[in-house]
Amino acid sequence: MATEPTAIKSTSPSPVDDNSAKDLDVSVHEVALDLVDEEEKQVNFSDILFRKRKHVIDPDAIATKRSVFDDPVLAPHYWPKKDYENLHRFDPSARWTYREERALVRKIDWKIMLMAAIGFSALNLDRSNVNQANSSSFLTDLGMTTDDFNLGNSVFRLAFLCAELPSQLVSKRVGPDRWIPTQICLWSIVSLSQFWLTGRTSFLVCRALLGALQGGFIPDLVLYLSYFYTKTELPVRLALFWMSMYFCSIVASFLAFGILHLDGVAGEAGWRWLFLIEGGITLLIGVATFFNMPPSPTQTKAWFRPKGWFTEREELIMVNRILRDDPTKGDMHNREGLTLKRFWTAICDYDVWPLYILGLMFGIPNSPPATYLTLLLRDIGFNTFQTNLLTIPYQALGIFTMFGITLLSEYVGERTFVAMLEDLWTLPFLVALYALPSGPNPWIFFAIVTGLLSFPYTHPIQVGWCSRNAGGVSGRTVNASLYNMFVQASSIIASQIYVASDAPRYERGNRILIIICCVNLGILYPGTKAYYIWRNRQRDKIWNRMTVEERDYYLRTTKDVGNRRLDFRFAH
Repeated sequence: MATEPTAIKSTSPSPVDDNSAKDLDVSVHEVALDLVDEEEKQVNFSDILFRKRKHVIDPDAIATKRSVFDDPVLAPHYWPKKDYENLHRFDPSARWTYREERALVRKIDWKIMLMAAIGFSALNLDRSNVNQANSSSFLTDLGMTTDDFNLGNSVFRLAFLCAELPSQLVSKRVGPDRWIPTQICLWSIVSLSQFWLTGRTSFLVCRALLGALQGGFIPDLVLYLSYFYTKTELPVRLALFWMSMYFCSIVASFLAFGILHLDGVAGEAGWRWLFLIEGGITLLIGVATFFNMPPSPTQTKAWFRPKGWFTEREELIMVNRILRDDPTKGDMHNREGLTLKRFWTAICDYDVWPLYILGLMFGIPNSPPATYLTLLLRDIGFNTFQTNLLTIPYQALGIFTMFGITLLSEYVGERTFVAMLEDLWTLPFLVALYALPSGPNPWIFFAIVTGLLSFPYTHPIQVGWCSRNAGGVSGRTVNASLYNMFVQASSIIASQIYVASDAPRYERGNRILIIICCVNLGILYPGTKAYYIWRNRQRDKIWNRMTVEERDYYLRTTKDVGNRRLDFRFAH
């Protein structure tokens, strides 16, 4: 750890009232000349890969970025609440170096991000193992058809959707550090209990329970990670987050390949052992998560971790860099539930509705082929074990395409046109799939489906986009849930596109997917970008005409919150 610069004032203030906040603003203003004026730049993959450097930064130079807390007029309007859990480490006059900041972010990655990625892997392991079971005698043993399987997927998605908002409300009240491990343990118990499935009814009940317990998990994790990362760091971590999904799927395919060979052990089918073993693995992850998910940057000490993970100096840097990046993160504490007013305000936030529509539509074109992949490969002539191994290539390729889309997003600093590349990738492969003759060569079919499912997954970009445009912790909490509800509704719609009467080629289904893909590319994405450009120009006209005094009066008297404020600009 580098020595603290001598000019740095590191004493943290105690909770303050408005008058003391104003007094501190004056002292802060007097020492603010050593701040970095440039906008914060994240450490980009593209910079590392192409060795691109605009200038060499002295690692011991001050890294603290200028913020509203350095303006004596604006600062009082952004001060954290008195019950904000990290207030004792909040100090607008604190300074730190690039060396300290980089070391701290690496530490957060290992301590916080790694456990979150493992928890996310547990989610993917338990919600995808039904597809692996489907490559075996699963449907036959339970006396079900593919339509029953579709119904099960719809029930799961509907329960998942309905649980999104309640889960977020519970998480905000009790804290994601408590609720997330509880979710993992509960759904793991349901998942392993599928060992004892007896037929259609028990299958549907388990799918409903799994959906209800897993719903809200992703926005809960995103909310939790936002306590530790800035807005420029979080999208990259979310991309890595979803890369772990592909890695988990590859591991799960190998696990399924081995576990399904247990067919006949103790007189039970291999798919039953698949549910039992993978559910047991995720249950262990859930228990471990209870001990490895601290509530906040300043609350890492516990009876089993008496020294905590971070020093006082590191806590000071974490809290102040987060609040300088986004002052709205101090407007609620991490055990504070949402009021009905905040809840309703977030629901009525029409400026985020375009992203909800994208969430509903963008994933439909590639969802049915992904869900039906094992059945499609079986129908084309591959056996159970070949099918499980043949699902690995697209998952491995997906890691590289997601990495590539992250590079591109960072390089061009763009969201809309980068996000639409998923559908742009999918469209030609859907056309090729639709154009295949009857009884195609199995390997040609495999190559087309693998290419289709290797699309660059842009969901992380859109999750971060929605979080960024919501503004405020309360808005992010509700809006992230609503966005994911629309994504789950998308899956419900997609699960009804491939139907038994259209099997095995699903020509009608593929034609529908092509049409949806064209609508996304030609109307929805360009329309969303145009809308946000228009809204920002509206705000600019009003804000730029205001004097400093008028802006101060507005900030002191406005009841607007989050993205309703005139000083908020939408990302696009």
